[in-house]
Amino acid sequence: MSAVKTHFQDLPVTLDPARQLEIVHQHFDVAALPASQQLLAWCERMIGVVDLLTTRDEHRQPFRGWIDRYVVGEFLFADCYTDRITQDRTIARISRDNARSIVFHVFLGDTHGSELVYLGKRKDAALEGGIFAIDLDQPVQCRRAPCRHVTIFLPGELLQDVFPDPSALHGRALSPHLPAVRYLTGRVLSFAAQIRRMAPWDAYRVLREIVLQIADTFGEQAGLKGSKVALARAMAFDQARRYVQTNLHDDDLSPERVVESLGLSRPTVYRLFEHDGGLGAYIRHVRLRAAAAELVAWPGVQVRDVAYAHGFRSASDFTRAFRRAYGLAPQDMREYHDSLRVAPER
Repeated sequence: MSAVKTHFQDLPVTLDPARQLEIVHQHFDVAALPASQQLLAWCERMIGVVDLLTTRDEHRQPFRGWIDRYVVGEFLFADCYTDRITQDRTIARISRDNARSIVFHVFLGDTHGSELVYLGKRKDAALEGGIFAIDLDQPVQCRRAPCRHVTIFLPGELLQDVFPDPSALHGRALSPHLPAVRYLTGRVLSFAAQIRRMAPWDAYRVLREIVLQIADTFGEQAGLKGSKVALARAMAFDQARRYVQTNLHDDDLSPERVVESLGLSRPTVYRLFEHDGGLGAYIRHVRLRAAAAELVAWPGVQVRDVAYAHGFRSASDFTRAFRRAYGLAPQDMREYHDSLRVAPER
């Protein structure tokens, strides 16, 4: 008898690790629909943690898309194919949901033309395949070429032995040419083929192994695993992030102060935050993300007070930085969120 329970309603994005261990499966395919309905049906079914950006012309064209989703313990494993599509996770969407997983995307084929798009000054990243990571607590847009891929949702706490702050994984990518990535892609492909015939505990064990191996590979890429030097680098990375979080509301917080607090050379500390666009960009990002959460949590607090509380010297500086990072003004995001309270999505 199959160990898989098929479930045709939408699966939860926020997973409960205390639930009874079973494999819950959902399948969806637009192939049987008329061409003019395929993309619309995909958008209606897939809405969840991202918005799908489409044009009127695209809605008239045929669209190929299928997905098999499996809940296994605290993991959601999704094996999927789509034609070209753009997924957008905005700060406004983040403000209205409670999805805070780390997501590993594993490409199982050619992805030429795919890229991650960031607002603000951060450079967009071309995706040549392999594996990339997203923190659902941070905005990003993914323009994905037609391809088959696997998406794994997992709790960030699982990765803290490698990344004490799992948000540091956001936007990192592993090249498909790395031997470790070729091995991991093969494991993911094999798991996707076998999961429906596996006992729940076997599936959970294998999936957990795959997730931790991916995390270790990201850790080695970041220079946080593999040697005494890597250990020292990991400790400095953790200390720097903790210092920023602890002193976030101090308007004198600066890259220079972080460097002085660690007693390390400026180039050493700056290399730790190269992926974030530099230490100054990281500080600004953490301030803005915390301020965005407070704008929603405390709608009665003036925008200028939120700005001052998070280290910005004026409301205008805060508004400019917020708009540059997220594409809308602080008050616009707050009004958008308030409108959903009055007329919630169905």
